[in-house]
Amino acid sequence: MSPLPAVPYTALLEAIAAVPALPLDACRVFHGRGGVHPGCEHLTLDCYPPVWLLTSFQPLPEDELAAIQAALAARWAELAPGQPLNLVFQYRDEVRAETRLLCGEVPEPHIVTEQGARFKVHLMRGMNHGLFLDMAEGRRWVREHLAARPGARVLNLFAYTCAFSVVALQAGARQVLNMDMASGPLNIGKQNHQLNDVAKGASFLPHDVFSSWGKITRSGPYELIILDPPTYQKGSFVAEKDYARLMRRLPDLLVPGGHVLVCLNSPKLGENFLTELMAAEAPGLRYVARLANPAVFEDVSPDRALKVLVYTQPSRI
Repeated sequence: MSPLPAVPYTALLEAIAAVPALPLDACRVFHGRGGVHPGCEHLTLDCYPPVWLLTSFQPLPEDELAAIQAALAARWAELAPGQPLNLVFQYRDEVRAETRLLCGEVPEPHIVTEQGARFKVHLMRGMNHGLFLDMAEGRRWVREHLAARPGARVLNLFAYTCAFSVVALQAGARQVLNMDMASGPLNIGKQNHQLNDVAKGASFLPHDVFSSWGKITRSGPYELIILDPPTYQKGSFVAEKDYARLMRRLPDLLVPGGHVLVCLNSPKLGENFLTELMAAEAPGLRYVARLANPAVFEDVSPDRALKVLVYTQPSRI
């Protein structure tokens, strides 16, 4: 095996050298953001086959970027002799992203897979690429949960590109209402349903959740509700102010025995933020569990990491 380049990111280089085979599904390979790899807190490495995506949350010197690229190229040559390396680099901060293709190419359309589902992604523009990799276990839970409850009605709020909806319909849901005020991601969501031959049963509303309770109520009640809002999106949602407004609606929207997936990806708001808010706004709902994140997303503080909580509406006696 080729020697590791001399750059101050030993953990990242070791992760690259240890990639056991060509990834088939989209996945994160290295998660420096969790703080478990000192010196690499600003770096992540993802694979959206057949493209690798290296992301830095602080400026990365060109010589260090070149060394990381060389390490990945060396490992790629061992895993896929004769195949070109496709590598995208993105430098980003809280408000902007600069993205460039370092080598190879990005297919168009770019379709990736996860647990048997197909999704359209876009790596060369924006900060969000069409599929949130840290939510893989949440999607797995939805698939397994609904497979045991065929014919369910599902409400998918802040649906983005509707990955949850695709999985729900594949698992046997009867209908899914996808709502997001951004029509662009919803249009990609429609394409995702067509890619997976599950367009029947899905509906898409490019509306503000908080001005659409009538439409939401008329399509319910629901066996499963998915709440996956942004932490902060100006003019749309601010978790500290708006999550309570969602939670207090849940009891009337859930069937007895129904479930809700409550999600929050904020390093500043811990699990207690959600559990205390739920206790205050919907005290009749019962806490079931917090879902584990994919192992690669390990974090020194679970409260900083993605939080996905399951609640249920008790069945009437």
